Amino acid sequence: MNVVQEIRRINESEQRQGLGASASWHDDYKDSAYIYIGGLSYDLTEGDVICIFSQYGEIYNINLVRDKDTHKSKGYAFVQYEDQRSTVLAVDNLNGARVLGRTLRVDHVKAYRQPKQGDDELPTERVMNAAPEVVEVRSERSDDEEVMREAGIDPEDPMAAYYLKKYKRRMKKERSDRRSKRRSPSKESQVSKEPKASRRRRSRSPCA
Repeated sequence: MNVVQEIRRINESEQRQGLGASASWHDDYKDSAYIYIGGLSYDLTEGDVICIFSQYGEIYNINLVRDKDTHKSKGYAFVQYEDQRSTVLAVDNLNGARVLGRTLRVDHVKAYRQPKQGDDELPTERVMNAAPEVVEVRSERSDDEEVMREAGIDPEDPMAAYYLKKYKRRMKKERSDRRSKRRSPSKESQVSKEPKASRRRRSRSPCA
């Protein structure tokens, strides 16, 4: 009996017995978020593997093992999930699945060894960090709290939201007025820019 059929048999046996998570064979791998994926089509890329396996959780890291000379896929990979519980879902649902005519073998990995430079079996340059970039987002609420402190508004006041809105509107109008004043030159500056000859003609009396 091959590994794919053995995993299926164990899962079916546990379902019949109604075993809980702590009594399941998956519990032996609760400290590892890695899975092994064998039987991959040689045409699949890292992105393809992520598309297939990300339906059961956020993928943090993938290592599609390739030949060090030809850089072609060897047909197996190691995937790390962000949540260890995703490994159980992936093993239970994708082990034995057929993709591009090949049967996948999906199993837990208890002690995954990170690839090192020069390691023929697991070349470092093919390891991809698939985790999304962490972006620090400044909350609008914290901005409002700062504005309230600046305006002297008590956040606990039931009318705080109204006062804040009114204060923002007033500040916006003041900024707009300041911009308008900077754009429009004063009358004195306009007069000073007139040609001197024009000013002399204007100041000369008609009776002169």
